[in-house]
Amino acid sequence: MRCFRKVLGWRRGGPIFACCLAVGWSAVEAVDVGLAGVFPGKALLTIDGGAPRTVVVGAETSEGVRVLAVDRESATIESDGKKRTLRVGQNVVSSSSQQGGGRVVLTADGNGHFLTTGNINGSTVRFLVDTGATMISLGASDARRIGIDASKGQPAVVNTANGQARVSRVQLDSVRVGEIVLHGIDALVHQQDMPVVLLGMTFLNRMEMQRDGQTMTLRKRY
Repeated sequence: MRCFRKVLGWRRGGPIFACCLAVGWSAVEAVDVGLAGVFPGKALLTIDGGAPRTVVVGAETSEGVRVLAVDRESATIESDGKKRTLRVGQNVVSSSSQQGGGRVVLTADGNGHFLTTGNINGSTVRFLVDTGATMISLGASDARRIGIDASKGQPAVVNTANGQARVSRVQLDSVRVGEIVLHGIDALVHQQDMPVVLLGMTFLNRMEMQRDGQTMTLRKRY
């Protein structure tokens, strides 16, 4: 499988690349379910960041996710004993932990990058953990899909690998990664598209980050 790479920026020691394929991640004691599409009698689900799979109504996946019903734009699922209705593009994390959200474990891809599926303002996005990014950074198309009006943000100019770029500083209502949810997070919207959303320090500075080989554990501090 070929992996397409694109330079996103620079940190000490070289450029930041995003790899758009060969991604893996896992959330401790949680199942992340996303609805990628609907068909008559079937739902197209993404589970724990995996490839979309078709699940017929009444069937249950190996992760314990059951599809109860589908309509034109949504699907009703059951996971961890709870029923939820998802619209296309939405994610929900079901946790069996009694302590609530606060930790997620990420697994590096073949290039050593930590990518994960999460959501911003309830919409599914693909994150790249980037400690060299001051803020969460989104491309123009992701921002439009989420419903962020960049024209209402504070204009600014940032330095990138391709020179200076114009951005808008905005505030995100919510950012979810696995069990962890933060609210009122500052972010930058670029005028160009980006292959992933950079999960920068406006999110990471509220975490304890522990690297152990090919895994990284994030724990919410506050």
